[in-house]
Amino acid sequence: MHPGFTRIVLISCAFLFLSCRKDIPHSVQFYYWKSHVQIEDTEKDYFSALGADRLYMRFFDVDLVQGAPAPVSVVGDFNPEILQAAYIPVVFITNRVMKSAGHPGGKSLAEDINSLIRQIAGDHGLEASDEIQIDCDWTESTRDTYFAFLEQLKKISGKKISCTLRLHQVKYRDRTGIPPADKVYLMAYATSSPVEDNGKNSILDTGLLKDYLRTIDTYPIKMDIALPLYSWAVVTNHLGRSKLINGVAESELQSPDFRRTAPHTYEVTEDVFLKGIYLNKGFHMRVEEISPELLKETRLFLEAKLQRPYDYVYYHLDSLFLQRFSPEDLR
Repeated sequence: MHPGFTRIVLISCAFLFLSCRKDIPHSVQFYYWKSHVQIEDTEKDYFSALGADRLYMRFFDVDLVQGAPAPVSVVGDFNPEILQAAYIPVVFITNRVMKSAGHPGGKSLAEDINSLIRQIAGDHGLEASDEIQIDCDWTESTRDTYFAFLEQLKKISGKKISCTLRLHQVKYRDRTGIPPADKVYLMAYATSSPVEDNGKNSILDTGLLKDYLRTIDTYPIKMDIALPLYSWAVVTNHLGRSKLINGVAESELQSPDFRRTAPHTYEVTEDVFLKGIYLNKGFHMRVEEISPELLKETRLFLEAKLQRPYDYVYYHLDSLFLQRFSPEDLR
């Protein structure tokens, strides 16, 4: 075959492949993580504009209280008719609960959690969801207890059981294990600790994300993707102790009370309140937030790695963060 003809055939085949390949659609859903529910016009508008139809609502946390697992931060009264949505109950369980539960454990905890979910759903007239989602940062030492709990919860509830999946649980799956869940929700954020001032955005650093997710395409369970919308300021006092102030954006620091000392870094120049928190002159702050460009870069990476349908679930449905994005930014 003539070399020129061969090139024409190859180019034609490549063009045909590209022209036949279609973008895979990804629906948009949201988490809701407040105990005091405030869903108002902005939240409703974004939820509707993005075609969302499911709200993953944190019903309560489970933590150790006087040495025993107990519900804390239980969601308050809310009107489910405020959104045209299916409400999926989410329960956050601290890893120390799993450390205390013993092996194999899980039945009593699963019964209590299922009972409280049913109570909250009943009190609010919610239609029964076919899914319960558990959020727990399990580790190698707690995986057997946690996995046994998930199996017990599935058996007791009769529901599909999903769970969150953190980055280290992907990279080190040989040690942390594969959970016995019907689906996982990959938390594509929290790439490092916010108190480590290493020059990276601890909420979402795409370099670290790509390293941890190099083999995400081989993960053996169906998954959706959770992406962040939130922001915070890491405040350090005169003693070098740090704490987080949620919801801070750099646009709020454009006043004489704050002096920019480096990219995303500020010094407090006068005693001032920020988000209701009192700050002394001389404190330092590092602001970490999510931009539309950062979200787009992350989505492009994930869509190249996972060429199959999945949903994006944004964390979370709150006007404080939503107003920084257009609906198009989140599609």
